[in-house]
Amino acid sequence: MQDEYRTVARAGVHETEINRSRFLCALAPAATEREAQEFVAAVRKEHADASHNCWAYVIGADASIQKASDDGEPGGTAGVPMLQMLLRRDMRYVVAVVTRYYGGVKLGAGGLIRAYGGSVGEALDAVGTRTRRRYRLATVTVDHQRAGKVQNDLRSTGREVRDVRYGEAVAIEIALPDADVDAFRGRLADATAGSADFELGGEAYGDA
Repeated sequence: MQDEYRTVARAGVHETEINRSRFLCALAPAATEREAQEFVAAVRKEHADASHNCWAYVIGADASIQKASDDGEPGGTAGVPMLQMLLRRDMRYVVAVVTRYYGGVKLGAGGLIRAYGGSVGEALDAVGTRTRRRYRLATVTVDHQRAGKVQNDLRSTGREVRDVRYGEAVAIEIALPDADVDAFRGRLADATAGSADFELGGEAYGDA
C-alpha cells in the first residue's frame, strides 16, 4: 500500500472561458471505478446539450486504474491532458469531467490540450485537495476506571479514535502511523501500569 495519496477535498465545479468556448470542470472523489463512471454519466446527462463531455479518472492509491475519453474531440487533445494533470498533481480516487460549450472559435490541437488540462488544474486549485495517509488500525482494551483518561490522552495527542465499545472492559479502536506503533505501545503500558491490552489490526487510510 502507498503511504499516502492526495484527493479532492469535495465535489465541485469550476468554469472558465477560452476564445468564447465555455469549459466547466466537474470534480468529485470516487472510491471505485463504478462511482467514477456514475459521476461521468450524471454530468453527461446534466449537460446533454454540450458540444463535448470529456472525462478522466484515477482510482487506487497506486493509480492502478487510469482511464480517459476525448468524447469526440480530436484524439489525445482532451481526456489524456486531463488525466496527465490529475497524475501530475498526484491525485487519486478522483474523477474529472470537462464539459465544453463550443463558442465558434477553433482552438487547434495545442489550444485544446492546454484548455482541457488547464481546466482540471484550475478546478483542483478552486475545489481544494487533501492528503490521505496510511494508518495501522489497533484496539486498546482497558478497564472502565482507566478508559476516560486513555481516551483523553489519545485525543490530546492527536490520535484518531475511530470507535469505542463498552462491555466488561472498554475497547477503543484507534489509527496509528506505522512508525508510531512501538513507541505508542510503550507509552500505553506506562500510562496504564501495564493493564491495557494492545492488539494490532489491518490497515486503512485517513486524513493526514
